[in-house]
Amino acid sequence: MLLGANGMYGRFGGRRFSPKKRGGREMRSRKAIKPSQLRLDAESLSLPNRLFHLQDLDWISCYQQQLRVENKSENTRRNYMCHLRSLIETTLPGENILSQQDYDALTIIELAARMEPLNGRIDRWVHTQIELRPTTFNAKLAAAKHLMKWLGQIWPDHIGRVKTGKRLPRVLSRSELTMVLEASRLSENAVASLVVVMLLDTGLRVSEICNLDIGDIDFADGSAKVIEGKGDKDRLVLFTERTIERIKAWLPIRNERAAKSELAFLLNTRCRRLQPRGVQRLMDTLAIEASIPKGKLTPHVLRHNFATGLLERGADLVSIQRLLGHSSIATTRHYLDISDQTLREVYHRAQATRKTIEEEAAQQQQDVEELIETTPTTSSLGI
Repeated sequence: MLLGANGMYGRFGGRRFSPKKRGGREMRSRKAIKPSQLRLDAESLSLPNRLFHLQDLDWISCYQQQLRVENKSENTRRNYMCHLRSLIETTLPGENILSQQDYDALTIIELAARMEPLNGRIDRWVHTQIELRPTTFNAKLAAAKHLMKWLGQIWPDHIGRVKTGKRLPRVLSRSELTMVLEASRLSENAVASLVVVMLLDTGLRVSEICNLDIGDIDFADGSAKVIEGKGDKDRLVLFTERTIERIKAWLPIRNERAAKSELAFLLNTRCRRLQPRGVQRLMDTLAIEASIPKGKLTPHVLRHNFATGLLERGADLVSIQRLLGHSSIATTRHYLDISDQTLREVYHRAQATRKTIEEEAAQQQQDVEELIETTPTTSSLGI
């Protein structure tokens, strides 16, 4: 230890410490904390330049506009606002409960002061969420982080995502699928059979199938164009012969229900556009009629069955990715329930394809050699 003019220097990095005494012993002063970890007060509170001129406006409309600018889907925007409510309404000791009127009237600058990272509000909120499933907790955490980043705040380093573990996607067995298809065929709901077949044969999301307009369907080509799907992406989906048959059977019923100005392809019994909630209620009814546990049949489960069925029939991951409308092939991989039997089938199919390619290449080489041998200019007869 070396003694300097203004205090003592340690041998590790040459840091300077001021000698203090506590109980007769010299104590080193605490290392200065980072500026980002300093608590905010009324004088030091600041907003990013992009929010400075908006600081006195209500935060809800401004934040929703930011989500729209980022092309967040309607479901994502709704989920973010729902998840953030419990965080913002979390109270600290001595605070009053935030009323609905006060919540709606919060300005951006008031929200930034309330969401100060080290006042303990985030920690108290996290402690109330520990009973949630990991996926739900991570979804709420993502919304909270997005809000903090928008406000220019630093997210506490000690609060992070939880591990979700590896979960295989839920799919229906062949016998269960048969029972669901039969239940939908016999259902009194005219749209039941078409919805089940379209979800199972096209891999459409429930929001996409509900948003289909009659003008999006190309009957001559046997396809439909999904406009502004998830992530604001358009894509083409193809129909099977079974799907086309169901569509043709549905059109007369649809024309009876639809008004002249109605654009929606799928209509409920009230002659309005079919909604995702209505599709899920339909799935619950069909599950009961097919003797399947209620929560096991969902539109997303049928989408998983679509992807897994394509893989079992020899489709490659890139093609499945495009049909599902995924931006990342990693997402497609999580959709697939690859059983041992499927792996064996894919492996043997790949080996058989390679063997066929090698045999064709060998045959082509043999044909070339025979052609050269029988050419007059180089054969013994020609010479």
